[in-house]
Amino acid sequence: MKNTRWVYTPKKINVKRGVAYGLTDLMGGGWNNIVSGVIFAYLTLSVGLNPAMAGAITGIARIFDAIFSLVFGTVTDGFYKTRLGKKYGRRHFWMLVGLIGFAVSFLAFWVPATAIFGPGHDFFYYLVVYTLTEIFVGMILIPWETLPTEMTSDYTKRTILSGSRMFISATGTSLVFFILAILQSLPSAQAKKNAYLFAGILWTILFVAAIFISYRMTWERPLTQKFLNELNSRPKLTVGQYIKKTLHDYGQTFTNSAFRKHLAIYIFSFTGKDFYATLLPTFIIVCIGMASNIPWVLNAFAVFGILSTLLAAKLMITHGPRFLYSVSYIGIIIALIAYGLTYFLHIKNPMTILIIITIVYQLSRGILEFVPWNVFPFIPDVDYIMTRDDKAGTYAAVMTFFRKSTGALATWLAGILLSELGYVSTATTQAAGVTDRIAWLFMIAPMVLIFIALAVSWGFKLNRKTHDVLQKETKRLENGGSKKDVTPEAKVVAEELTGHPYEKLWPKETYEELETEHSKK
Repeated sequence: MKNTRWVYTPKKINVKRGVAYGLTDLMGGGWNNIVSGVIFAYLTLSVGLNPAMAGAITGIARIFDAIFSLVFGTVTDGFYKTRLGKKYGRRHFWMLVGLIGFAVSFLAFWVPATAIFGPGHDFFYYLVVYTLTEIFVGMILIPWETLPTEMTSDYTKRTILSGSRMFISATGTSLVFFILAILQSLPSAQAKKNAYLFAGILWTILFVAAIFISYRMTWERPLTQKFLNELNSRPKLTVGQYIKKTLHDYGQTFTNSAFRKHLAIYIFSFTGKDFYATLLPTFIIVCIGMASNIPWVLNAFAVFGILSTLLAAKLMITHGPRFLYSVSYIGIIIALIAYGLTYFLHIKNPMTILIIITIVYQLSRGILEFVPWNVFPFIPDVDYIMTRDDKAGTYAAVMTFFRKSTGALATWLAGILLSELGYVSTATTQAAGVTDRIAWLFMIAPMVLIFIALAVSWGFKLNRKTHDVLQKETKRLENGGSKKDVTPEAKVVAEELTGHPYEKLWPKETYEELETEHSKK
């Protein structure tokens, strides 16, 4: 089958092409920080929603999105069978649909609900629009993340495509807060009142332009007859069989000891980060009593996360993930304590101190975000000696599902706790003791979560050395080596990483083979 459309026309992959591909993560990084750091503040401080209701909006929407993300990848995988998929690309078609939907819903989110429906409809308006935005973002990011695999099979070229994401994502994070900080700093009262709307317009233009460039400068694997035969030869499962296999694969990931620890570290640390981002504007504006633009000025120091990421890339090789986890989490705990002391010691004119504390936090946050997804590629290798199956996609889906779910619950819970502590978003002055309680919540909640991640990381054994030992043992078994000839070191490493006796590793038959035999009977 010959298709000469641009979406099926490969081009030379170089740094310029890598940047073009990575531009979508300008929205990816920016959007994640808008969700965790801006939306709650906008709904409480600007719209005036009760904090519990504001948290419920992001919580409910992200749970819907988490479920949507679990099935949408499969939708794009099979979309090549449709006329639209063949003509516009099974991945690019959905990127374009998501882009159009995102441009409308994201912009609509910053338009006051009262301007459209009048008073009394705020909660349902923002819930519906925000949920739609999350779904459209998923439509863009899920197919976009498959494009390096579609565009080339060369490891180095894929690295060029994926490598730009890290820095573009961090740039998106800084731009989001920088734009809002400038708009909140304008002297005009009218400009300050509409700062979120103007920021929303600028963010929409910026993100849509970036995504469109990625959309037009990337391509998919041509639908040759050979490739179509390969796609069509894959096992065809009924809905029941697909659900059964998916649930089995998801459940089996939790029998992997290294993954259980990795997931716990990832979830607790990122959820702690979510609590920080959600509560920081309230802490700075309500507790410290600073201007409304200051939280966004401080968050713009996220650019320092790029510097720590560059350093972490080297330390990952020389010192391993456990060292980096300790450096990151201890740095964040120190920053949180320093924020609390700034409030409780009633330091006057604390801006300089807050900047220093924030730089420490952002340097630590950069490492926090860098390490888990750099450890992740080694996790499926642990599973492989357990199951002899390739389930990298399954592990990624489980991580994404739990990340989105816990991130949603963090914002929701933060809103409920603020409400229970007596915080009233529409009040110019809070009741006695409320600011103290908010300050304790801001300091303790993320600190507890980060400390749990730190404690779990102390027992994390997967690193470059243990991975090399595991890989050598796997290769030996693949080449027909006997399990009886395992070395003491390989046996200990395999058992520590998997959490299973060596005798139960490297099964004679995979789950898929057993299912095939069962279906024949």
